[in-house]
Amino acid sequence: MLGVKFRRQHPIGPYIVDFACLECRLIIEVDGGQHQEQAEADRRRDQELSSQGFLVLRFWNGEVLRMTSDVLEKIWTAAQTRRPSPLTPLPLRGRGEFDRIKRLPTKGGR
Repeated sequence: MLGVKFRRQHPIGPYIVDFACLECRLIIEVDGGQHQEQAEADRRRDQELSSQGFLVLRFWNGEVLRMTSDVLEKIWTAAQTRRPSPLTPLPLRGRGEFDRIKRLPTKGGR
């Protein structure tokens, strides 16, 4: 979908998050009306998850249903900025810059 893999209803510590992309350390929460009464608990939960290196994005159910494109754009942007850059593979022996450098003789003549 966005080039990243999300897990649904994924446990992280004592919490079960709605969606998690472990590669990007990104959590998506989709909240219904019950979260209006538990805003302080959600804030503490988000703080704990943030302290573990996760970014938590929260959206209301209605927001997801009515403005799906906007929600997806926010998720995609967050995923792209948090995605680790791919490692550059090491060159195979005989194909790297190091092999073009002449070795200097050492004190033992080796």
